[in-house]
Amino acid sequence: MDAATDDVLDAVGPRLRTLRRERGITLAHLSAATGVSESTLSRLESGQRRATLELLLPLARIYDVPLDDLVGAPRTGDPRIHLKPVRRFGMVFVPLSRRPGGTQAFKMIIPSRPAPLEPTPQTHEGSEWLYVLSGRLRLLVGERDLTLSPGEAAEFDTSLPHWLGSADGGAVELLVLFGLQGVRAHVHSG
Repeated sequence: MDAATDDVLDAVGPRLRTLRRERGITLAHLSAATGVSESTLSRLESGQRRATLELLLPLARIYDVPLDDLVGAPRTGDPRIHLKPVRRFGMVFVPLSRRPGGTQAFKMIIPSRPAPLEPTPQTHEGSEWLYVLSGRLRLLVGERDLTLSPGEAAEFDTSLPHWLGSADGGAVELLVLFGLQGVRAHVHSG
């Protein structure tokens, strides 16, 4: 093998150990989830064992990351980022962050409709921060009923009943940061 390939392979173990620790997963839990023995995982992370496709595929599934990210393979070919939109609740969510856990970023698109939808407030654990890019957003949080215009932002606890929709039936585009309970966006002024 050439030196560049050796360097990539030598970096796999430490990358796997860092990823496991960042996720708060023990070797025992990882072993149970992947079917790979704890000793093999430990040797893989310490660099005493070389990574194989057979070992890396279940790890990529558990960590929910592309195989290229596990091995740190150099990017080749098309340099564009291909985001995969998800349709939920009649809206389109384009994930902007690649790693599960922690704060997640989305571009959210609320399509235009002949008439605005009737609000159906929901609750879930977490905290949400949003910024309106275009259109007029109707935001219900608890007893508050707000209309936000482009350039306006809001932050709220998602355990409160909340709903987002178009204020006037027109399309709305916004950026959304969602974090688990206790994780909030921090804005510093300078």
